[in-house]
Amino acid sequence: MEGFIPCQEGSAEIVFFDIETTVPNRTGQRFCVLEFGAIVVCPRNLVELESYSTLIKPKDLSVVALRSGRSDGITRDAVANAPGFEEVADKIFNLLNGRVWGGHNIQRFDCVRIKEAFADIGRPPPVPVGIIDSLGVLTEKFGKRAGNMKMASLATYFGLGQQKHRSLDDVRMNLEVLKHCATVLFLESSLPSILNRSWHSPSTITTRSRSSAGKLTCKEETSRKSPTYQRTVPYTRESLGK
Repeated sequence: MEGFIPCQEGSAEIVFFDIETTVPNRTGQRFCVLEFGAIVVCPRNLVELESYSTLIKPKDLSVVALRSGRSDGITRDAVANAPGFEEVADKIFNLLNGRVWGGHNIQRFDCVRIKEAFADIGRPPPVPVGIIDSLGVLTEKFGKRAGNMKMASLATYFGLGQQKHRSLDDVRMNLEVLKHCATVLFLESSLPSILNRSWHSPSTITTRSRSSAGKLTCKEETSRKSPTYQRTVPYTRESLGK
C-alpha cells in the first residue's frame, strides 16, 4: 500500500475509529451507519500508519434527515451518492480485524453498530485482539476534573476546539485528547503532592476555556459523578456488544 509505514515488529497496531449514525426517533427503529473513519497507529510511538474515511448510504434514505442539527452534520444529500456498506465492508474489515481497537465509548456503541452492519449483509464481523475505550480509561484516571467525559467536554477542557461529529475529525480529536491527558498525568506523577492540588476538590472541577480576548483562563464548574469503567478489556467474539 502506497504511503504505508510498517510498525515495529512484535507490537500490535491500534486502530482508532469512529462511526456516525442516524438517531432513531421512534420505538423499534435502528441506528444506521452513515460514516466510518479510522486511523491506524503504532503503539510504540503513535505514528500514524494509515487513515481511511467514507460516507455510507443506508438502504433506506428516508431515515437520514434532510437537514442536520449540527454545523458539520451529515444530511440526506451528503450520502445520496455514497457507497452502501456492502461496498466498503472489505476495507473496513481489513482495517479492524486482528488489531487493537481504540475509540471513545466504542464498547457500548461503535462496536455494536459494526457488528450489526456486518450481520445485515450476512458476513461475520471483524474481531479485535483487544479494546481500549478512552471513555473508561479517562473516566478512571481523569474524570474528577473533566465533567461528563464526553469528547466535546474533554476537547473544551484542553482548548482543542469544537467537536465536529465527523468520523475522521473525531478520531483525530480523540488522539489529541489522549495525548494531552497522558502528558498532564505524567507531569502530576512527578510531583503529586504539589501538582494534584491544582485541581483536586471534592465539590468542584477546574476546566479551561478561552476568554473573549483569546487567552486561556480557568473556571470552576460543579462536578458530576462519573461511573467507573473497565480500562482495557480482552475480546472474544461472543462478548462484542455486551
